[in-house]
Amino acid sequence: LGRTGQLSTLVIYGGAALGNRTQDEANAALDMALAAGVNHIDVAPTYGKAEALMGPWLEQHRDKFFLGCKTEQRGRDEAWKALETSLKLLHTDKLDLHQLHAVTSMDELDQATGKGGALEVLIEAREQGLTQWLGITGHGWEAPSVFSEALERFDFDTVMFPIFPGAYANADYRRDAETLLQKCVQRDVGVMIIKSVAKEAWADRPRSYDTWYEPYAMQEKINQGVRFALSQPGVTAIPAAGDVRLLPLVLQAAENFTPMPQDEQEALVEQARDLQPFFA
Repeated sequence: LGRTGQLSTLVIYGGAALGNRTQDEANAALDMALAAGVNHIDVAPTYGKAEALMGPWLEQHRDKFFLGCKTEQRGRDEAWKALETSLKLLHTDKLDLHQLHAVTSMDELDQATGKGGALEVLIEAREQGLTQWLGITGHGWEAPSVFSEALERFDFDTVMFPIFPGAYANADYRRDAETLLQKCVQRDVGVMIIKSVAKEAWADRPRSYDTWYEPYAMQEKINQGVRFALSQPGVTAIPAAGDVRLLPLVLQAAENFTPMPQDEQEALVEQARDLQPFFA
């Protein structure tokens, strides 16, 4: 994972999948990830009950995982309180990676990185030994360009943003994403990719999964999405989709991973051009 030296498994356990689950369901999903060899967890306060459900289980397995958490707060005081709450709920005294979360615009970046902003909390947390590494995450059409600017303002250790064929069908997004990836490779910034199994917006269709976008749910299509994301330059890993029922399929896709040739990537991008985008 870039300069962190962390050898993350291809699949990160994404805590968003636990947002509205029971403790037994959470334990079963985390046990499945552990049994598959997953060694990296990503969670955030905004993921419903995820932190509270993960904490009791994680307490028994903390030494087996690189733990990434986030803050969606933009001000210093709020971000510090959120960090203290996350540590308590997760039953741990420190994180491995703390990240500015859901930074989707230059205005939000200004708030988080300005005087009295949440970035000050991340820096102080590192100084106090509450985390070792600092990152930034987000989605939306502006994410790659916002993160390129973020790396000019502060030397973040990691970034997390979406890559999937439907996003690369947007020429501007693809250009900005490829520019960001190149910068990350040059600066040894760790890259994690979200939304790898995303298909399109739910629109008026009933939601059959806990994801806010419609995911692919067949093994072949999930294999393609995982291969596409992991085949981009500098990418280390993908958080599993935000529904526990998709975890076995994502794990299987990672188990069978081989880099995707460029012509196959381009074919997937072309096929995705008619899909309904879900970024505002």
